[in-house]
Amino acid sequence: MAKQPRAWQRMLSGRRLDLLDPTPMDIEIEDIAHGLSFVARWNGQTKGDFAYSVAEHSLLVEQLFTAANPKAPAKWQLAALLHDAPEYVIGDMISPVKAAVGPGYAELDDRLTAAIHIRFGLPAKTPAAIKRQIKKVDKLSAWLEATQIAGFSTDEANRFFGKPSDAVALPKVLVPRPPMGVKAEFITRFSDLSAALD
Repeated sequence: MAKQPRAWQRMLSGRRLDLLDPTPMDIEIEDIAHGLSFVARWNGQTKGDFAYSVAEHSLLVEQLFTAANPKAPAKWQLAALLHDAPEYVIGDMISPVKAAVGPGYAELDDRLTAAIHIRFGLPAKTPAAIKRQIKKVDKLSAWLEATQIAGFSTDEANRFFGKPSDAVALPKVLVPRPPMGVKAEFITRFSDLSAALD
């Protein structure tokens, strides 16, 4: 009988997360924040002394979501912050690579998302209307990142991510920061939103 390949990863917290069958009890916010702070967006092809991390991107998406939906409950702000949380163990793939990998990547992402959400008191599946709102600001964040730090022209970014509405208040200039500072900011924002859950 063939030996099953190892499907778990050991975390700095000491947890062992089964990537194929994740359970909420093996998920810790410190592991997520640490991992996301060291995972580079844009395959590391960004300007600056540090990679622009998925944690920085997640903080930006939550900021944009909250600005666009000021009356949104804390749970949906938290869902925005955690929208790419599975990438702490599966990494960030640019869209063309995800398409080449096929549906297996999306299935893995969905299983991890459900476990993460349950662990932190969110519904396993984000309602479609909220998911659309998060995706909208996710595209806006991609446009900002593309034009400010990933070397895209405005025309290219408009083609790939959509032109931002003139009504949108765009945040300050993006500057990739050291991972440990971003990790601390991510944990602080998570803690604030978790404390505000209904």
